[in-house]
Amino acid sequence: MIFAPKPIKPVTPQPTNQPVQNQQPTTPNIPQNQPSIPAQPEQPAYEASQPKKIDDIWFSDLYFTPEKIAYVRDGQSQFGLKVLEAPDLMDFHKALEEGFQGNSSYSLTYGTSMYRIERIKTVTGIHYTARRMPRKIPDIYQLGIPELLVNQLISLNTATGLILFCGPTGMGKTTTATALLKTFLENEGGFAYTIEDPPEMPLDGVYKSKKRGLGLCKQTEVINHCWDAGLKSALRSKPRYILVGEIRTPETASECLRAATSGHMVISTIHANNLEDGLNALIKYATSSGMGEELAADLLARGILAVVHQTLTGTVKLSPQLHYCFANPDPLQADQMRMIIRDGKINLGTMMEQQQAKLLQGRPLFKKDY
Repeated sequence: MIFAPKPIKPVTPQPTNQPVQNQQPTTPNIPQNQPSIPAQPEQPAYEASQPKKIDDIWFSDLYFTPEKIAYVRDGQSQFGLKVLEAPDLMDFHKALEEGFQGNSSYSLTYGTSMYRIERIKTVTGIHYTARRMPRKIPDIYQLGIPELLVNQLISLNTATGLILFCGPTGMGKTTTATALLKTFLENEGGFAYTIEDPPEMPLDGVYKSKKRGLGLCKQTEVINHCWDAGLKSALRSKPRYILVGEIRTPETASECLRAATSGHMVISTIHANNLEDGLNALIKYATSSGMGEELAADLLARGILAVVHQTLTGTVKLSPQLHYCFANPDPLQADQMRMIIRDGKINLGTMMEQQQAKLLQGRPLFKKDY
């Protein structure tokens, strides 16, 4: 007997939330007379970043050539440069031109930053060097200077005399000097007067000191390169502190020495390769103004409080390297550094090593620190 097979009942697929593999998408029916909709390009996951403007690019010095090409450090080597590109470069160049008022050194505010500008006439045209200044004065403890050295400098805040920072150009001397003055005002209060060409950092204003008094700072700009006139005006204003941006003329040197020995705290900078060169340069400047060499050396010996030589090392991140020597802040006490300066043969090598060893051991440099 032959049996016919039973018909197989079709199985209805059950709905599921899992995707069906290898399923081809269906194309909707489009009326013949209606044009098809073109496929839209995929949108990027994010918008392309806009080119950074000068205000948003990190650099210390910008070199703008007569060909209107800007260069900054490349961050890969100690001295190498790279071309800077920014959409507002020509606006910045225009601001450089408009900011020039006859003095080759001047300040310029562009965006949210202040710049110190040096305008140079070269064989191919006008070159600008723009140094960007910090938007605010940094805390002296954040500059990378050893804390023991910072504490020793701050201990001088009630003394009178000269604190001299020396080193090559662009090594942070002014930043350190300014940060130290700010700390003095915040700790002790008092009136500070600055003579700068041009003013570089926002020191001007009122400070609330830790001793409940107030500190006041007024910044002034040198007029027609007459530093000595600015210093004489400062002395007539009865300041506690005087910041001289840079000693670079004979008259400035002689007036600084007089101010440092007449009851003021004077903070200044000078270009020099080492500590000894800095002190010798100050004496030579003063003698060029008509002051006798013996008198200049004696005034420096009586007025000096500290001399600090600063350089910066590194490529991407710069770190300060410092050498220093301190004199006893009590002028009535015998002091080795003062005797060396008076002798005229300045060699501080042994004294520097001795003082560095004392600081590292936590020992005071002198019997009584101020």
